[in-house]
Amino acid sequence: MKKEPRATLGRREFLRTLGAGAGVAVATGGPLAVEAKADTETNDEKRKSRYRETAEVKTFYRVNRYPS
Repeated sequence: MKKEPRATLGRREFLRTLGAGAGVAVATGGPLAVEAKADTETNDEKRKSRYRETAEVKTFYRVNRYPS
């Protein structure tokens, strides 16, 4: 009987293929990046709370001695 070589994918070949695919993905993804917009918030707006200060939150601050 004749043994036919099995078509197997070795670890090194797998990693080479994976690396090549990642390189192509990075190369094609670069031009799609969008320029960032300028930040329009003032420092006061950045520091304000972004949630409603409910009774539970006030109790949490009181119990844990956070200044509110």
